[in-house]
Amino acid sequence: MQRIVYVDGQYVEEQDAKVSVFDRGFLFADAVYEVTAVINGKLAEYDGHITRLQLSCRELALQLPVSIEELKKIHLALIDKNQLHEGAIYLQLSRGNAGDRDFHFPGAEVKSTLVLFTQARAVIDNPKAETGLHVVTCPDIRWHRRDIKTVSLLAACLAKEVAHSKGADDAFLVENGFITEGSSCNCYIVLADNTVVTRQLSNDILHGITRQSLLELAAKDNITLEERPFTPEEAYHASEIFLSSATTFVLPVVSLDGKTIGTGKPGPIAKRLREIYIARVKAQVE
Repeated sequence: MQRIVYVDGQYVEEQDAKVSVFDRGFLFADAVYEVTAVINGKLAEYDGHITRLQLSCRELALQLPVSIEELKKIHLALIDKNQLHEGAIYLQLSRGNAGDRDFHFPGAEVKSTLVLFTQARAVIDNPKAETGLHVVTCPDIRWHRRDIKTVSLLAACLAKEVAHSKGADDAFLVENGFITEGSSCNCYIVLADNTVVTRQLSNDILHGITRQSLLELAAKDNITLEERPFTPEEAYHASEIFLSSATTFVLPVVSLDGKTIGTGKPGPIAKRLREIYIARVKAQVE
């Protein structure tokens, strides 16, 4: 079955999906995006993702061409048309096609471009949850509005390529001596007393929807939390490291820069948080 995608009001087969070469998302990365997990054919944490999308739009003066209610209908229609049981829906909104290449924002008469498509993948039964990830650090060279979820992801691609070249699964980004976040995830360390440490919210990191839920769940589970920066050196000596994102949920890290973390196996805090987060998501999609 050919994948059906949504492009500016039309549901079309993927080979027929087209966006202008003059679209500002293509020319300037003048666009934002969201990725929402799909479990059992239903949307997970959808409201959080759409709230963040609206924030990104406000910060960049981008206009959604459809209502919030219609946007959800589009998500659900794509799940149905593609018979998606588990995976994700990718949404991208650009400032549209101004008819030529010009740095200045176009006028209000130029309509933004909205594209959505599905990606089938295993989300809950991720084998890395059992084996853990190997991660390396590299410099954080991104701009300083990382709280806006833009499609300007070249720095993240470079970081992932650094990890790949070193035989690792992913990269943690370091700025001014501190870990900011991962190439496409939020980062956490666990201290010897089982306190979970993660960087506080600011313009320096993406305000992860999964992160927000994890902190709520951890507090309810009586897990002590600290929101503050931490260094790679502190991470090397942590009893556990883990990361979170919309489609990986919670994954343990068993080595950082070639140094074994804790026992070298997924730790109990990461396992517990993954367990209770999956329970939360399953309750949402029942």
